[in-house]
Amino acid sequence: MTPFDTFCNYLAIRNHFLKKSYDYFKYNRKTRTTLQSFYKRRDRFWFEKLSRKYSEKEIEEFFLANFVSCNDPETLWIGEIVKEGEISYQNWKKRIQSLSYLFKQDTKFLLEDYEVKSLFDCSKGHPILLKRFLAGKVSLETLVIYDKIFSYSNQFNSKLSDPVWESVGLRIQKYSPFLKIELSKYCEILKSTLDESSIQC
Repeated sequence: MTPFDTFCNYLAIRNHFLKKSYDYFKYNRKTRTTLQSFYKRRDRFWFEKLSRKYSEKEIEEFFLANFVSCNDPETLWIGEIVKEGEISYQNWKKRIQSLSYLFKQDTKFLLEDYEVKSLFDCSKGHPILLKRFLAGKVSLETLVIYDKIFSYSNQFNSKLSDPVWESVGLRIQKYSPFLKIELSKYCEILKSTLDESSIQC
């Protein structure tokens, strides 16, 4: 993968997570950047370094891992990603490799004190599910999977009008197409954790 290709991938993923109108998959990772503009960038050596280190698939995963792990993607600088991003990448890979286990443990934690419906209750402000995520007790992956099952983000969008949910909700929306899962498998994990057969997935 060339340094320019690496830069294009970075720019496409960055745009995906920052811009509501840009879709990484819909636009097939394309951006309006040019090779000439790339060579004018002072930070291009960071992309040269990454292009020598990772394969094409790893480049995509590396950038994805760093953007989904960042609370404010707009402030994420390529130099910071290159210097410190390996930790985020390795942690992300561990979560993905043990995703079903992570989901089950998060679900057990969430349901220790609450019923499923109460996790999404917005009547008193931020719902329990969001609070647990903000406290670092539940993974972003679990929020995405719950949204795939329950479509709760539509409800949150209509009832919550604050920058915290707006930021988290956008991350969920943008991360969701990257998280390719067998949904029925996670419905079964949820059912077995609840020991209920009435959950509709």
